[in-house]
Amino acid sequence: MMTAGEVAREFGVHRKTITRWEQKGLLSCIRTLGGHRRYRASDIAALLSQPYNPRPSNLPTPATNPRLAGAAPTLPGAEDWMFTAAQQGARAEAIAEAAGLSVPAVQRILRGARP
Repeated sequence: MMTAGEVAREFGVHRKTITRWEQKGLLSCIRTLGGHRRYRASDIAALLSQPYNPRPSNLPTPATNPRLAGAAPTLPGAEDWMFTAAQQGARAEAIAEAAGLSVPAVQRILRGARP
């Protein structure tokens, strides 16, 4: 059994992201008598073995919207789709949830791309 913090370290995400994944049904947990979450190592291993696709299907792409081709600024280490989504009016909260990041992290990424 693993704690949320241990699972978060395995995935390289914030502990609250693990809670969000649980709420979305991606993970299941067992509650201790004290109410703490515990995750099965086998469930974590299964999720780690799945291919990672951070792009949500409902965000526009250059393939679905030709006006976006070459429009998104690039920042090393950031996904172009975040900038595209922001340019199309997506809120930082929606981008953060789709990317599995915190809202402040997404805001820092998006601010870093502006002159």
